[in-house]
Amino acid sequence: MSVTDAPPLAPAPAEEPPAPRKASTRKRLVPYWLLLPGILWLIVFFALPMVYQASTSVQTGSLEKGFEVTWHFQTYWDALTEYYPQFIRSLLYAGTATLLCLLLGYPLAYMIAFKAGRWRGLVLVLVIAPFFTSFLIRTLAWKTILADGGPVVDVLNTLHVLDITSLLGWTEGDRVLATPMAVVCGLTYNFLPFMILPLYTSLERIDGRLHEAAGDLYATPATTFRKVTFPLSMPGVVSGTLLTFIPACGDYVNAELLGSTDTKMVGSVIQSQFLRVLDYPTAAALSFILMAIVLAMVTVYIRKSGTEDLV
Repeated sequence: MSVTDAPPLAPAPAEEPPAPRKASTRKRLVPYWLLLPGILWLIVFFALPMVYQASTSVQTGSLEKGFEVTWHFQTYWDALTEYYPQFIRSLLYAGTATLLCLLLGYPLAYMIAFKAGRWRGLVLVLVIAPFFTSFLIRTLAWKTILADGGPVVDVLNTLHVLDITSLLGWTEGDRVLATPMAVVCGLTYNFLPFMILPLYTSLERIDGRLHEAAGDLYATPATTFRKVTFPLSMPGVVSGTLLTFIPACGDYVNAELLGSTDTKMVGSVIQSQFLRVLDYPTAAALSFILMAIVLAMVTVYIRKSGTEDLV
């Protein structure tokens, strides 16, 4: 039988591709195991204290006789009606300090992002240099800076700045310490880095070719800033204002060290109720009222800002 007469060989069966292996249960649980430490941290140091403070705010009693949960929600109304001036003062001081931080921080962040060149690292170190010392020491230094008869007060008197601030009620005559102006100066200085760093991060992300394109379209530098730079830096603006305004609202160190009894903020009241008066329900109620007010303001601000991308 010749080769040509032999029947054709049957084609070899095609090999089936191996079935994909199902991910093991252990691999699927890896992301959850990685998230577990952070979740436990939030539960132990955030959620549980919040629940405890919420229960404290509806208690009645005294430290000697003990406190008992009686669902006394009247504490919230009493705290709000009695200390509403401190709430208004806290929001006013924090808002003013945040605006000053934005006005001072934006030009500096712009310079670091676009003009600093090889000095960028050094300038950034200088921005965060205040963090190398204690918050308390930095605030106490302002008592020397704004001391009566000091060079700063003398310059402000020469420029007649204190005459204007006295008319507005921010200073008292030739005195700056123990006035609202001193408290706002302390807040501005202490929280300025929290404004500069998010602004710098947002500005650095802007593609320089966009500025060149705006110039090619005959846009002036002012128009380029208004139409290109500032809108693209809005995530940094929003992040910086939130990082400045939120802690400034609850701050009490600046009000205690640089202010007076007429400049007390709600943080000072909460600290006094917890540590001096020992009225824990009122202190807890004040904390939750402040948190609710700030949360409502932040929610509206983020929605009105037109950006949800935060740095």
